Amino acid sequence: MHIELTDHLRCPREHPEAFLVLLPDRMDQRRVIAGHLGCPICGWSTTWTDGVPDFGEGWRAEGAPAFDAIAAHAMLGIDGPGGWIALVGNAAALVTAITALLPGVGFVAVNPPATVSPTSNVSVLLSGAWPFKAHSMRGVILGDDASQWRAAAVATTLPGLRTIGSGEPPAGEHIQLLGNAGGVWVVAGRG
Repeated sequence: MHIELTDHLRCPREHPEAFLVLLPDRMDQRRVIAGHLGCPICGWSTTWTDGVPDFGEGWRAEGAPAFDAIAAHAMLGIDGPGGWIALVGNAAALVTAITALLPGVGFVAVNPPATVSPTSNVSVLLSGAWPFKAHSMRGVILGDDASQWRAAAVATTLPGLRTIGSGEPPAGEHIQLLGNAGGVWVVAGRG
C-alpha cells in the first residue's frame, strides 16, 4: 500500500469518517509492505505483511468488466498527473493497462482479481466495506461485481469528476448522469 493512500482511507466500521493511523513496519520506497492501520474512534485495526491490507470480508474478483481500459480512460475524462483513481472488483483487472494511459496518477485496486499485485503506483486493498473517505478520489471505476457500492463510489469521487460502472446507474439529486449505453454508465457528483 502506498503511504500517501492512508489519507484517503476510512474505517470499515459504521461511524463518522475519521483519519486512520498507519504504523509501517517494512517499506519499499513509498510502499508499505508490512504494517498496521488503526482507527482512533472505534479501535478497529488490521495488520499485513504482504503489501495488501485486508479490511475484512474482501474477495478476489473474477472475470473482466463490460469495458476495456481505453474506454474507461475516455469515460473518466482525466488527463494529467496527480491524485488517485480507484478500480473496484473485476474492473481492477484493467489497472495495468490504465496506468500506462495515466502516468503520474496513483491507483488503488479494491478486491481485484488474484492476478493483480501491488506495484510502485498500484496499491491493493481487500475489503467488504467501502474503504474510502468522501471526495477523496479523482475517479472510481466499478466492476459489475461491486454494484452495491454505486452511491459510495459517487460520494468518494471529487465533485464534478466521474464514476463509471455497469448495470443500473446510480440516481439521486446530487448525481448527474452523463451517459448510459450498452449497460455502461458514467456519472458525476455535484458535491
